[in-house]
Amino acid sequence: MKTFARSTLALGISLALVSAANANDFADMDPVTLRLAHVVNEQDGFHIAATKFEELVEARTDGKVNIEIFPNASLGDERTLLEGMQIGTVDMGVITNGPVANFVEEMAVFELPFLFPSPEAAYSVLDGPIGQELLDKLADVNLKGLAYAERGFRNLTNSERAVNSPEDLDGLRIRVMENPVYTDTFRELGANAIPMAWTEALTAMQQGTIDGQENPVNVIHSFKLDETQGYMTLSRHTYAPAIFVVGMPAWNQLPEAAQAVLEEAAQEAAEHERQVNADMEAEQLAALREAGMEINDTPDMEAFQAAVAPVYEKYGEQFGDYLPRIQEALQQ
Repeated sequence: MKTFARSTLALGISLALVSAANANDFADMDPVTLRLAHVVNEQDGFHIAATKFEELVEARTDGKVNIEIFPNASLGDERTLLEGMQIGTVDMGVITNGPVANFVEEMAVFELPFLFPSPEAAYSVLDGPIGQELLDKLADVNLKGLAYAERGFRNLTNSERAVNSPEDLDGLRIRVMENPVYTDTFRELGANAIPMAWTEALTAMQQGTIDGQENPVNVIHSFKLDETQGYMTLSRHTYAPAIFVVGMPAWNQLPEAAQAVLEEAAQEAAEHERQVNADMEAEQLAALREAGMEINDTPDMEAFQAAVAPVYEKYGEQFGDYLPRIQEALQQ
């Protein structure tokens, strides 16, 4: 994984070197606008990644590829966006890995609980051969995977009580992403796991029809979940990637030079978002505490990990050889 400093330096050098070449590469290209959608607000990491991508693509194509961003689920939830990309009604998006795994099952290997011990470990796999193989599989469902941005390590919040161990989750109604690995993980932890789209979950928390949810700190902060959720547990139970995805109808209309720019820009925007997330997390946790949220920094991680062992028994062989390959890569 490149460090942020190296990425920033490389970005500056590459922009300087390619600016003259880009004018020639794209001189004969008809301008095109790509509609990039995501389901979160403008304070979220997804939007940070999207705006950096927009900036890089427009600069490197001499303005011939324009990126128009649609935040706040204005074009639909994540499943709807992916289906739209397949048929060409949406061009591209930054999409959480969980919904993508409904289209390419092997992608769900990343959803296994406590798979990655650190962000750096996750990046080494995602940015390496295993991650690229899985991105390439999206072509089988008329999608093109460009790069892995991040949703981040997910943590539990709820409105009822402090949670330190799986026993404390007993009976709590917890929203999870529409992905069977998440559903089974939280059922093994003792919760009443309720799969639903994020847009629905926000309303359900406000109305009290669910007790809690699980998401990274940046989501909890940007959506002001402290207003409905009094308790957070830094369980870091799953590292959730996000993916820059393009629909094949949009991808195939682009010349090769533009396709190359999109792939490079997506990777650089993803790395930029990762660094921003890391820099902001401590500040966001402090703000949530100040707003009155009770945060448990040291839950009983051994108890949580032991409780989800059946999830590995159920799904361990379902993803082909990806799980053992990831585990082997993490030991190197």
